[in-house]
Amino acid sequence: MIDEMDIRIVEILQQNARTPNAEIARQVGMAPSAILERIRKLEERGVIQGYAARINPEAYGVGLTAYVFVRADERAGAPTTADRMAEIPEVQEVHHVAGEDCFLAKVRVKSPRALGELLQKKFGAIETIRSTRSTIVLDTVKESAVLPRPARGDEDD
Repeated sequence: MIDEMDIRIVEILQQNARTPNAEIARQVGMAPSAILERIRKLEERGVIQGYAARINPEAYGVGLTAYVFVRADERAGAPTTADRMAEIPEVQEVHHVAGEDCFLAKVRVKSPRALGELLQKKFGAIETIRSTRSTIVLDTVKESAVLPRPARGDEDD
């Protein structure tokens, strides 16, 4: 789906999405107009899905991160538990997982009390949720949205 040049461009953008096309062109040895065209095509094909600012959660008032394991009962055709959880502003990620639990959600809140209120009021309002189990993050050593470089031959998978 992507060639070596696309991978190099994406790696630069993953480090800093605000890197000017002229700087990317200099780093990879191409014309800025060619970089612009490649980036446009990567966006059209959905390889690049968007651009976002990374905000310090503590400065934003949501310094507590927790992972919430969710067990749910659902009927086919009903609004899904995952969709309902994804609508909650404090929920950053929702993953359907294998194992004892059905879903894993990453949430950010102000405090342990705020986490309790989130679980009781917002998760509790979702009728299909049967139970939750939370793990509070004490310290984050690494957090990144940067994807690893594809191994050779994996571009077509």
